[in-house]
Amino acid sequence: MSASFNIEAELRTDLGKGASRRLRHEEKFPAVVYGAGKEPQSLTLDHKKFMHNLENEAFYSHILTLNVAGDEQQVILKDLQRHPAKIEVMHADFLRVSANEKLHLHVPLHFINADACPGAKEGGLVTHSISEVEVACLPKDLPEYLEVDLSSLELDQSLHMSDITVPAGVELVELSHGAEHDQPVASVHMPRGASDADEEAAAPEAAAEGGEEPAAE
Repeated sequence: MSASFNIEAELRTDLGKGASRRLRHEEKFPAVVYGAGKEPQSLTLDHKKFMHNLENEAFYSHILTLNVAGDEQQVILKDLQRHPAKIEVMHADFLRVSANEKLHLHVPLHFINADACPGAKEGGLVTHSISEVEVACLPKDLPEYLEVDLSSLELDQSLHMSDITVPAGVELVELSHGAEHDQPVASVHMPRGASDADEEAAAPEAAAEGGEEPAAE
């Protein structure tokens, strides 16, 4: 993984809705870290710095370093509660990671070679059915993203989850539930209305070639 993220946090002892409101007035917000057989800790984070991290796609699928009063903990961002109307984080949940325990985390899909696929060259439109997948792996094997190579995609065909190449030690959680969960991730079809337009364009040509036979005298 190329990026690294360090988050500074303070221990929080003043709990409750009123305390959370006071934090937000100070441009801070509440969070919690739990897991790995340790007691949960209530935290306070700087809102502006945290929002800056959220701008990076990799932040959501990385092992993060959470510094709690000098104690560095390896965590992942497990849950995020946002304000329904404002660009504001209300609460964050962090899960401690253990080197020997598998993680379940969503990672983004990066689609490559869309313009080079045969279907696109024939005028087809490439569409993506999903933008991320859930993986299970040890922390050391966690990918930042998975690439989906569309270079072989023919017109009116789809690529499925089983077509995604995953690194060693990484499992696609959905596929572990059976073949019926092998859902499509991308497909290419002619744009809507394109076939009708082709038929309309062909109709006058056919009429001109056939024409009407002259009436017998």
